[in-house]
Amino acid sequence: MSNIFADDLVLQGDRVTDQKQALSDKTLKINLNKNIYGSFSEIGAGQETARHFFRAGAASRTIAKAMSAYDKQFSDAIYTTEPDGRYVTENRLHKMLDHEVKLLEERLDHTENPKRIYFSYANTVATIDFAKKFKGHGWVGIRFQNEAGGEFNEIIIHIQFKENDVLQQQRTLGTLGVNLIYGAFYQYHDPKKLIYNLYDHLDKDQLEIDTINFSGPAFKNVDNRLMSLFLVKNGMADAVMFGPNGQNILPANTLFRKNVLLLRGSFRPVTIVNINMYQKSLNQFLSKNQLSIDKTAVIFEITLNNLLALGEVDEQDFLDRAELLCALGHTVMISNFKEYFKAVDYIWNYSQEKIALTIGIPSLIEIFDAKHYTNLPGGLFEGLGRLFKHGLEIYVYPFLNEKEDVITAENIELHDETMKPIYNYFKQRDQIIDIENFELKNLKIFSHKVLKKIQENDDSWESDVPETVATLLKENQLFRKKESL
Repeated sequence: MSNIFADDLVLQGDRVTDQKQALSDKTLKINLNKNIYGSFSEIGAGQETARHFFRAGAASRTIAKAMSAYDKQFSDAIYTTEPDGRYVTENRLHKMLDHEVKLLEERLDHTENPKRIYFSYANTVATIDFAKKFKGHGWVGIRFQNEAGGEFNEIIIHIQFKENDVLQQQRTLGTLGVNLIYGAFYQYHDPKKLIYNLYDHLDKDQLEIDTINFSGPAFKNVDNRLMSLFLVKNGMADAVMFGPNGQNILPANTLFRKNVLLLRGSFRPVTIVNINMYQKSLNQFLSKNQLSIDKTAVIFEITLNNLLALGEVDEQDFLDRAELLCALGHTVMISNFKEYFKAVDYIWNYSQEKIALTIGIPSLIEIFDAKHYTNLPGGLFEGLGRLFKHGLEIYVYPFLNEKEDVITAENIELHDETMKPIYNYFKQRDQIIDIENFELKNLKIFSHKVLKKIQENDDSWESDVPETVATLLKENQLFRKKESL
């Protein structure tokens, strides 16, 4: 890990120290700053974060209060009850921060310490259970000022524990808390660095951060969708999600007990074919399985592999895609799942309801190509078994080949025709289903051709995309950057 103090901000009231680059440096640096002052409220894994500050020395200069409300009745009396009766939720964390910040403002005399900047750190977590079936998760956050008398800013994260021992999880949580508090004061000017250093003195096999949101005046120029992308790009999360409003959302909440329809694509840009695939497959999925739309989540997935297709990840290119999908009201998942079965496994972790994929003929052919499963001990058979084992349904959009023949799931030709009996097995089980009522003219529309028209100022592209997308593409000049296609 690089120097944790390099390029960090220098705050009024700091003392210069020659300490080694240990975790205690961060806590001591904060404790020695006479202006940083706040409270700790930790529920579920002990007062692990506050403990680091007490042990560093000079904690009275930093800690106004440290508490844990473990008993549910005490917790409810302080922070009020939750409608769903749960305690490890984002809403609970916000209530904790609201309450503790209010107390800071009510009980501390600002006139005695006009240069103080206040903070409240909180977490509500569930560590691994006795059966070691559920490894645990939690919400961690800080609300803080970056200037005396200024507005409060906020950083909220959700974590998934990966360790199998409760004491290890407690230590991990304490380390993460210190990194978050330090980052809030000394790295808020560089959110990517802040995120990267959340893993200082930690390893990615100890915990996963699958949601992070920045808010407040210090982060007015931060796009939380880019922060999601940063998590996946740096291996801190396998997948993240954001909603139509651009705010990151917890995958577990989005998928929990929901039927799921997943559409993977480049969406560069979104075309009427993408929307037609989505609408037609969703209608068939609901009708075939007698499902209700209110209990069904539709997820548009962009893989990191797709974003890396042109080399390095182009953040503006990613935002252009995200802008269009958000404008159409869709939930977006960014994932590191190259293989479809990994995406299905991920969804199954949160929902054991019906799962379906919507893909085109070329993608279906690739699914039955053995070269994509050489890293698995059981090869293609293991990959297909993991893909279809949960009763997965694949809805397939037809393809127009060079001879202008319409290729469907019925007349498809695989790379290896000896795989056809296996393909037919899943087809006969009604797990591979043709999308019906498509429009033949739409089969000639391809995203890469639409993109080329846009970049060459060929206005004929407008009829190839939804009206909302066309308006945004023109008003915001999206995808205008010339690139090799």
